[in-house]
Amino acid sequence: MSASMKSQWKLLTLTKNSINRCKTFLRRNSNSLTPPNLLDLQGRGIFQHIYPEKSFNELLKRLSTPQCIYCGFDPTADSLHIGNLLAIIALIHGQRYGHNVIALVGGATAQVGDPSGKTKDRIPLEIHDVERNVEKIGENLQRIFNNHKTLLWENKHQSLHNVRIENNIHWYKDKNVVDFLSIIGRKFRMGPMLSKHSVQSRLSSEEGMSFTEFTYQIFQSFDWFQLYQKYNCRIQIGGTDQLGNIQAGHDFIEKQIDDRVFGLTVPLVTTTAGNKLGKTAGNAVWLDPLKTSQYELYQYFLNVSDDEVEKYLKLFTFLSDDDIMNILEIQQSTPDQRPAQKKLAEQVTLLVHGATGLEMAKIWTEALFQGSVEKLSQLSEDELKYAPVSLVTELPLQDDMTVKDMCMETKCFRMEADAVRIIKSGGVYINHSRVTESSLLKYGTDILPNKLTLIRIGKKNFYIVKWI
Repeated sequence: MSASMKSQWKLLTLTKNSINRCKTFLRRNSNSLTPPNLLDLQGRGIFQHIYPEKSFNELLKRLSTPQCIYCGFDPTADSLHIGNLLAIIALIHGQRYGHNVIALVGGATAQVGDPSGKTKDRIPLEIHDVERNVEKIGENLQRIFNNHKTLLWENKHQSLHNVRIENNIHWYKDKNVVDFLSIIGRKFRMGPMLSKHSVQSRLSSEEGMSFTEFTYQIFQSFDWFQLYQKYNCRIQIGGTDQLGNIQAGHDFIEKQIDDRVFGLTVPLVTTTAGNKLGKTAGNAVWLDPLKTSQYELYQYFLNVSDDEVEKYLKLFTFLSDDDIMNILEIQQSTPDQRPAQKKLAEQVTLLVHGATGLEMAKIWTEALFQGSVEKLSQLSEDELKYAPVSLVTELPLQDDMTVKDMCMETKCFRMEADAVRIIKSGGVYINHSRVTESSLLKYGTDILPNKLTLIRIGKKNFYIVKWI
C-alpha cells in the first residue's frame, strides 16, 4: 500500500470513529431524560429478534420497570460452551439493568430432546448422566455470574439481583402423563406445531422426527408458564434457533392469562465459514476448564479476525461503546500488537474463569509463544495444573527414550517415517530449541527440572509432556 493510500485509509478510519463517537453522544443525550433500557443493547447486536415482532414499544415500556427474564439451558453435555455464552451474557445484562433473571436447567427437557437446528434425533441420555450434567452446568452458570458480580460489575453502590438457577425436573417429576396430555396437550393445535421450521425441516428429511422431539415445544411452553406463575416471568431469551419454541410458549401463555409475554433472541455464534459453534458440530469451545482450558479459551478469542473483533467486543464484553471505540483506534495505530483481540480475550476469560484463570492463561501464552526456556522451567506445580488440557500427555520417565520415541508417544506423528523425516529437516523443537537428530533425551535441557517438556512441530502445533 502506498503512503498516500495509507494516509487516505487512516483518514477514513478516523472519520468512521468520529461518526461513531457522535452517534454515541447523540444516543446518550437523547436518552438523558429517559432511563437506560435493556433494549438499548439492540444497537450492539445482542438482540436479533423481538417476539411478537410489533411489540417493541410495549416491551420497551415494560422494561422501564423491573421484570423477570429467563433463559433455558438443556444439560445434554456436562458443560456449556461458547454457543451458550451470549445467552448468559444477555441474562447478565438483564441483571445490570435491574431485572430479576432465571437460568433454567432442563433436567426434564434434556430427556425429551430439542429438535431445533438438528438433522436427526438426539442420542437419549441415561438419567444419571442427565443428573450429573445438571450439577455441572449449574456450577458453570454460578461461576460465571459470580465472576461478573465480583470482577466486572463496577457500579458497586447498586446491588445486583442474584441469579436464580432452577431445574425443570421439579415440576415434571410428579406429573401424571395422562393428566399432562389431557390438560396441557389439549391447549396446543397441530397446525401451528407442524408449521415450525424445526419440525418442517425434519419431516421433509430422510431421518424424519420422533413424537418425543415433536412434543418438545409443549414442554418448553409449559416451563415458561410455570415460571410466569411462580415468578411473574414475562420475558424469555433464547438463540435465534429458539424462535419457534418461544412463539409456541408465547401463544400458549397468552391463551391462559390476561397478560402479555415477550421473547428476545440472541444471534447464534458461528465460525468464519458460517457454521454454528456447538458440541453437535464437533467444534465446541467449552466453558468448563476441564474440557477447554483457560489458555485455550483465551487463545480462541485472541485469534478472532480483525474483521470480527469489533462485533465480538460488543457481544461478549461489558465494555462501553466509548471504550470499544478507543481500543479500535489504538488497534489502527498498532495493528501488529492486536490490542482489541487482547482486550476481548482478557474480558471473556475473566468472566468465564475469574482472575486466576486469566492469569494462568497469560502465563501459558507466554510460556508457549515467547520462546523462553526460563519461562518454561519456572512454571510451578500449581501453574502446571493449568496446562492446556488438549495438549498434555503424561509419560513415564525412561532413561532410554529418544526424541523420536517421545514424539510418537505424544502422537505428534502418525508414522515413524514422518517423525524421522521431520526431525532431520529441523521441523521439531524441544523447549523452543530446534533438534535435527533423534538422540536420547537429556535431563535439564530436554526434560526440564519441573518435569516438563514442550514439543513444537512447525509454528503452532504444541504438545506438552508431563513426566511421571
